[in-house]
Amino acid sequence: MTARLPRPARLRPADLLRLGLLGPRTRRLRSALSALGIALGIAAVVAVTGISASNQAHLLDRLDRLGSNLITVSPGEDFEGKKVPLPKESVTMLGNIAPVERVSATGNTKANVYRNEFVPSNQTNSLRVLSARLDLLKAVRGEVRTGRWLDHATERLPVVVLGSSSAERLGVTAPGTKVWIAGEGLTGEWYGVLGILEPNELVPEIDDSVLVGGPTAIASLDGDRTPSTVYLRVHPDRVSDVQDVAAATANPAQPGMVAVSRPSDLLKARAETDDTLTGLVLSLAGVALLVGGVGIANTMVVGVMERRGEVGLRRALGARRGQIAAQFLIEAVLLGLFGGLVGAALGAATVYAYATGQGWPATVPLVWAVAGPAVAVVVGTVAGLYPALRAAGMSPTGALRSA
Repeated sequence: MTARLPRPARLRPADLLRLGLLGPRTRRLRSALSALGIALGIAAVVAVTGISASNQAHLLDRLDRLGSNLITVSPGEDFEGKKVPLPKESVTMLGNIAPVERVSATGNTKANVYRNEFVPSNQTNSLRVLSARLDLLKAVRGEVRTGRWLDHATERLPVVVLGSSSAERLGVTAPGTKVWIAGEGLTGEWYGVLGILEPNELVPEIDDSVLVGGPTAIASLDGDRTPSTVYLRVHPDRVSDVQDVAAATANPAQPGMVAVSRPSDLLKARAETDDTLTGLVLSLAGVALLVGGVGIANTMVVGVMERRGEVGLRRALGARRGQIAAQFLIEAVLLGLFGGLVGAALGAATVYAYATGQGWPATVPLVWAVAGPAVAVVVGTVAGLYPALRAAGMSPTGALRSA
């Protein structure tokens, strides 16, 4: 009767884990470099999505504060490309639309602004001098950085309020400074700076303007009596309805010659552009993940070749093919998991550092923070599959002979 050899003992999960840690512990530098490729890929994914999400959160916060229910109405162009002025009654007519909560307007003047009377007349810095109604700041939800806004006492005086960009270009940092306002056919005059505005993302044309009171603009600066831009603050649920009737209400005789826009759409377009750029960078992060996976596969293949003696000895002592394959596969998975965790932490730290520096709310998408290490494990598994099968396919005698 022939004696049967005992079946090889099954390795417990804890034993397999210890065997899987054997390779990374003995080849620390090579294992660290392999995991680094995965870590960089995951860090890129988390950082790009996190910075994009933080930027969008900042934009949405600005939209919430500025309000996405602002509509602008301005003169359109005729068939010859010439501007068709709005009727001077257009502000009142637009204000009579039921969902309109607040309406205000600016008007053009013939004046230009200069830092002093010695600046050549053609060097205007692309700044406009506009007449402004007293309720303009409330309509556009603007804020005064320093100084104060126009009121009934100052709208008839030679004073101006500067937008943020116009103050920077003129080199004015505080109220009380004087600027020179002149123009063709106008007598130049010094105007005192009453206030400086904060930047307004929804109404950037205000940032590049110098604002004077309506009575002063008409009396001294040859200002238009018709509005150049009308700003409507409407009920948030009725924005589309007001957009549909704004042109016909502003100029019933020529509704096709009226331009109606919603400034917040520009900010939303910026957010969509960020999404497109995010997709591009994510593809680059995918390449980094692929490179990291190739690095892990290379490390595992080289490890199999260097450890043929170990594999042959274990096979000669009764280790099964599945146990050998599991050992090398666990090594690859551990490298991927380690790289994924390090990459997620590095990406999150990058997001928080960048967002804090920009003054944004730091936002790390939970789905990527969790999915990053999971993706790294999948990459490590795929990368280690072939080397694991190759190690398992070695014969004991062949492995010992080549060792």
